[in-house]
Amino acid sequence: MDLTLSSAADPALAGFDDIIDVRAPAEFAEDHLPGAINLPVLSDAERALVGTIYKQVSSFDARKLGAALVAANAARHLQGPLSDRGGAWKPLVYCWRGGQRSGSFGTILSQIGWRVGRVAGGYKAWRSLVVDRVQNGPIAAPVIVLDGNTGSAKTAILQRLALRGHQVIDLEGLANHRGSLFGGHPEGQPSQKMFEGRLAVALEGLDPARPLLVEAESSRVGQITVPKAMWQAICAAPRLRLQVPVAARAAFTAATYRDMVADPDRVAGILDLIAPLHPAERVEGWRGALARRDWQLLSEGLLRDHYDPRYDKHRARHDDGRGAVVALEGLTDLEAATARVEAALARMG
Repeated sequence: MDLTLSSAADPALAGFDDIIDVRAPAEFAEDHLPGAINLPVLSDAERALVGTIYKQVSSFDARKLGAALVAANAARHLQGPLSDRGGAWKPLVYCWRGGQRSGSFGTILSQIGWRVGRVAGGYKAWRSLVVDRVQNGPIAAPVIVLDGNTGSAKTAILQRLALRGHQVIDLEGLANHRGSLFGGHPEGQPSQKMFEGRLAVALEGLDPARPLLVEAESSRVGQITVPKAMWQAICAAPRLRLQVPVAARAAFTAATYRDMVADPDRVAGILDLIAPLHPAERVEGWRGALARRDWQLLSEGLLRDHYDPRYDKHRARHDDGRGAVVALEGLTDLEAATARVEAALARMG
C-alpha cells in the first residue's frame, strides 16, 4: 500500500506502529521523517560501492550486488530490532524516492504477513512538503514577537507561557542554540533540513484562531537560517518588548550559561573572534574579567558594548517603536515576569 502524504505532519502517519527509514545512516542523520527509526538496507559504504559499480561496471551488476546486500541486512533487522514484532504490527517504510530500497524491504516484510505501507515518493516527497510549508507559508496563526535585548530571559518566559497554555514556537529550541556567539550547545545543532522539518511540523499543528508567540531572532540562529515564511512573519509582526537593566540581564546570563562558565577556554576563543570589532583596551578588560572568573563583570561588558548595540541596530530595522513594553527590574522571579508579560499580551488583544 502506497501512502501519498498531503502534509509534513499528515495524520495518516499516526496510523502506523513504526516509521522505518531504510536509507543509509548518513542520509538518516541529516534528516528524516519525525519519529522514524533507521533500519538501513545498505550501509554508507555499501551504498557507495553499489553506486560505483552502477557507474563504472553495469546497472545489472549493481542491482545484483544490491539485492544480496539488502537481503543480508534485512535478515539482520528481522533477527534483531524487529524480532519482537507480532503479527498485527503495521510498519510504514520509505527510502529516498520510494524506489528499490523501500520496495525490496517492504516486499520482504509483506511476505512475512505484515501490513506494510510505503511512502509514495519517499523522503524526497516529504521534503518537498516541508520546503513548501516553511518557505511559502502562510503562517496560519497571527504572530506576536517577544522582543528584548540579549539576556532578557525571552526563551525562559516563552517556555513558561507555553506551560500556561499559550501557543508558542521555540525557534531556539528547534535549532538547539541560544542565538548568540556564546549560545551553542556541546551536542551541536541539527542540520538545516532537520530544523526545517521540525518547524514544518510545528507550523502544521497551529490553531489559526490563537496568537502564535515567537522570540525575536535575527535571520540566523547559530548556523541555522530561519526560513522565508517564518522570517517574513517575524519582521511583520507586532512586538512586545522586555526592558531589563543590563546588570539584571548579566546576572541571568551568567547563571544560565553554565556550560560556558565551566569552559573558560571556549569563552576565550570567542573573545578572540570578536576582538577585532572592539578597542584593544575594552577587549583586555573582558579578558581580565575572564581570568578572574568575574562572570558578572564580563557579562555586563559583553551585553552593554557588544550585544546591545547590535540588537538595537537590528530592532531599528524591524520595530516601528509602537509596540508594548514590559519593564522588569530583575529576572530572579521568572513566574512573576511571565505573569506581567501575559497581562501585556491580554491588553494587546
